Amino acid sequence: MAKFNKKKTDGVPPISTASLPDIIFMLLFFFMTVTQSKDGEIKVVNDVPTANQVQKLDKKDPVIYVYAGEPLARYQDKFGKNAKLQINDVFVDVDKVGTPILKYREGLQERYKEIFITSLKIDKHTKMGIIGDLKEKLREINALKINYITKEGTPSILSD
Repeated sequence: MAKFNKKKTDGVPPISTASLPDIIFMLLFFFMTVTQSKDGEIKVVNDVPTANQVQKLDKKDPVIYVYAGEPLARYQDKFGKNAKLQINDVFVDVDKVGTPILKYREGLQERYKEIFITSLKIDKHTKMGIIGDLKEKLREINALKINYITKEGTPSILSD
């Protein structure tokens, strides 16, 4: 007569790692689609003034950013200490501001061309002469929707 012995299980069976590469690639694709790349580097001092009535822009609005202020210390040897305008990682003279803004507007879909916004992020120590010239140039190229970027807080006329 044959004896039937029951096999004894020696612990838990090993975990299958066959699906591990699939999980890693799913995570990789997820982070690639969700992560936003950095738009650019701000090359000017940008301590914006405070305001008590601040309104956020809708993220769907097409916006081009113009930065104004004194160049950072590492750029002062090349560009000096006077206030400069920066658009898309490039310093731009006031009289040549129209070119990158018009190029941006031409790249937009037709429905956004009339509603795009020029957003000005201006250092609070920047002289108004350069800002007045900038606004005049924006009028010339018909970029009439302007937004000033500030930080929320109590404005003080006598503050630095």
